[in-house]
Amino acid sequence: MAAGSPSMTVSATSQDALHALLREVLPPQGGWSDEEYLWLTDRCNRLIEFTDGHVQELPMPTFTHQAVLLALYRLLYEFLTPRGGVVMVSALRMRIREGKFREPDLLLLRDRSDSRCRDRYWLGADLVVEVVSPDDPDRDLVEKRADYAEAGIPEYWIVDPRDQTITVLALEGDAYVEHGTFAAGDSAGSRLLEGFAADVTAVFDAPKAAA
Repeated sequence: MAAGSPSMTVSATSQDALHALLREVLPPQGGWSDEEYLWLTDRCNRLIEFTDGHVQELPMPTFTHQAVLLALYRLLYEFLTPRGGVVMVSALRMRIREGKFREPDLLLLRDRSDSRCRDRYWLGADLVVEVVSPDDPDRDLVEKRADYAEAGIPEYWIVDPRDQTITVLALEGDAYVEHGTFAAGDSAGSRLLEGFAADVTAVFDAPKAAA
């Protein structure tokens, strides 16, 4: 169909009208409530997080991001399932506190009957994992480190494809301390999950195996 045809013009006009309508009926940034955020994310397929009235759309993950993430998911699933635990992959919402929600790449509970495990969103986790996004590394390295400490998450893994490292952080008091930074040839061990370790080389080789 040629550019500028009536059908394309109508479609573009309809889209503009829809966007204008949404701007009118949706809350302004800073004015969102928890329930309005939940209503929005129940009805769209975007990755969206929420902080004190503000919604933030996250970038769509890359192939590398997903391959690395799923490699870790499989290891954690195999470890936790026979022990009665549960691990989930994004996008599952987790409430940090009233007014703040995150969507970790991975989140797990050692006991699947834990009361924090809810259907619509979780009320916390024992361990969360983030694969560093190239668009804004500080979101995972700095901001979410503070977020998950605020939520009292005992352990936070930062998986960084840029230098192929896994940093394991353990909560002490109200802040994280480094349990270890693991590189190629290492096994990334957990302080929380006794007996669990991830082969760092295998995790970061996952995109090659999946290609």
